[in-house]
Amino acid sequence: MTELLSFAATVFVGFFAIMNPIANTPIFLGLTHGIEPAEKRKIAIQSNFLAFVIVSLFCLLGHVIFSLFGITLPAFRIAGGILVFLIGKDMLSGNNSELHTPSVEDNQRSLDHPHVSIAISPLAVPILGGPGTIATAMNFATGKGIPEVIICITVFGVLCGISCLFFLSGERFLHYIGESAVKVISRMMGLILAVIGTQLVIQGVYGASKLNL
Repeated sequence: MTELLSFAATVFVGFFAIMNPIANTPIFLGLTHGIEPAEKRKIAIQSNFLAFVIVSLFCLLGHVIFSLFGITLPAFRIAGGILVFLIGKDMLSGNNSELHTPSVEDNQRSLDHPHVSIAISPLAVPILGGPGTIATAMNFATGKGIPEVIICITVFGVLCGISCLFFLSGERFLHYIGESAVKVISRMMGLILAVIGTQLVIQGVYGASKLNL
């Protein structure tokens, strides 16, 4: 039980850092500026639900995906670790990662095409359930038992709920803590992600050294 609680805490910190609902809130507010409150609430709920479904599928189908493409867990940990490290490095530098955050041009294209809901793109993918989040989820869930997979999905669901609350109360929250606090928190999350990415690479290299290829 203690090991599962420790694993759940690690997963929560990892997901919170990669999702970073505090830093994503200004993006959500910018994308939904001028939209009616009821529609804004709908977009917040839909985007987080879609992200939850996408990441949960990767958690559940990790073994199938690895077998289908002939991928080993150490190789995925090394690649995923590098990806997470790069996102963390950009956040630590105070920059938006191109791997995790859509560009201004991408955001504008989403707004210029109302038939494509911004709940799907760019909010659900890549902001909430992008490559970094998927890599983190699969690294946590793949190669583990059923309890660990359930914990990963449950914790991510909790984070999606937290993210949705941040989106819905974003204006009041940002007014309360200020823009400077958001930048400080984002850099702290970046440091955590850089460490997680480094740890994943170490685990991947160690696991690869034991493979008989």
